[in-house]
Amino acid sequence: MTSTVLIPRLHAPTLHRLPNGLTVIAEQMPIEAVNLSLWVNVGSAVESDAINGMAHFLEHMVFKGTQHLCSGEFERLIEERGAVTNAATSQDYTHYYITTAPKDFAQLAPLQIDVVQNCMIPDDGFERERLVVLEEIRRSDDNPRRRTFQRAMQTAFDRLPYRRPVIGSAEVISQLTPQQMRDFHQAWYQPRSITAVAVGNLPVEELIEVVTDSVQTPTSHLKPQEYRPATICESPFTEIIRHEYVDESLQQARLIMVWRVPGLMQIEQTYALDVLTAILGHGRTSRLVRELREEKGLVSHISVSNMTQQLQGTFYISAALPVENIPIVEAAIAQHIQIIQTQPVQESEIARIRTQVANRFIFGNETPSDRASLYGYYHSMVGDLEPAFEYPTKIQRVDATDILTAAQQHLSANAYGVVILKPA
Repeated sequence: MTSTVLIPRLHAPTLHRLPNGLTVIAEQMPIEAVNLSLWVNVGSAVESDAINGMAHFLEHMVFKGTQHLCSGEFERLIEERGAVTNAATSQDYTHYYITTAPKDFAQLAPLQIDVVQNCMIPDDGFERERLVVLEEIRRSDDNPRRRTFQRAMQTAFDRLPYRRPVIGSAEVISQLTPQQMRDFHQAWYQPRSITAVAVGNLPVEELIEVVTDSVQTPTSHLKPQEYRPATICESPFTEIIRHEYVDESLQQARLIMVWRVPGLMQIEQTYALDVLTAILGHGRTSRLVRELREEKGLVSHISVSNMTQQLQGTFYISAALPVENIPIVEAAIAQHIQIIQTQPVQESEIARIRTQVANRFIFGNETPSDRASLYGYYHSMVGDLEPAFEYPTKIQRVDATDILTAAQQHLSANAYGVVILKPA
């Protein structure tokens, strides 16, 4: 039996579950476009070290043809109608999408589903695309920002797979075989692992019908070979773990400070940390930006983010600065963390952030692709649409006590990971 549930919110998508395990989310929106997003619950976090980069490599191969579409035909048909398609792989999911005119949706959406579900992965195409992926790895290794981020993740995590690059390494990618990828695809790209979201100016019933008629019942009985031997979150740092590097490509030094914090598996604990990132590092009036850049000129850039991966998150502070300023800036950031842990935040600071979050939520959901991404992300990552609707309300409810508690529980002025990169 299928089941349909109407979500009673300002946004009102219909959630439809098929007997084969696929979840379809649909919503009519009065904008002359339709977006279909396919969220597959597989990313680099499920890979073993021996196949690290497989999920990203497979994302490339998905577009290389099916039994019904030769290589390049999908892109040609999309371009002929002025539609747009793309894809992305993360640690926790792979996301494919297409945006079409409403009149073209019934013709083009099945093609998107076909390439995702039924990609052929031919040997010759695999070898050609391997070269493309190896070149992408080379460019990533040559990118200072990506190098810095990867070193920070290796510092942030000792065991969890988030410490590895999503795209893998040249050594591993060079050893992968087409059959390994076929097995990986058959195990993971099954309807039970996919959330399909269709949003745009067509009736909900039509959106659901187009998707459900295009999805095939799985023929493979292979089980996903999950990695994740350490699904228990890593403990907070108990001391300062410091790594320093020389990077000849940099004009200024980089200072990264990281803390292990709750991820989406503990979503209720993430809201106060999200507010705290804005207090410390969003906008010219935030504490770190105001003091270290605007008033003292110690940094040319500083930002704060709370990265909520599925298993565990990372509270991440990054600064670009002259080498000689590194000690004083690190000490100043640690002092701000200590202040946050001991002195309640003023209501005026929190009020500013509440307004920012509310407006960003409204402005960030104005298009079919925005809305489809919101629904697909939360359903795929959390298994529930409620957090998608509740986010602004949750932020509105965060008060000074919540922030104080979050800082005391998850941050420390005396225990964190730090990565320093200095110009040659």
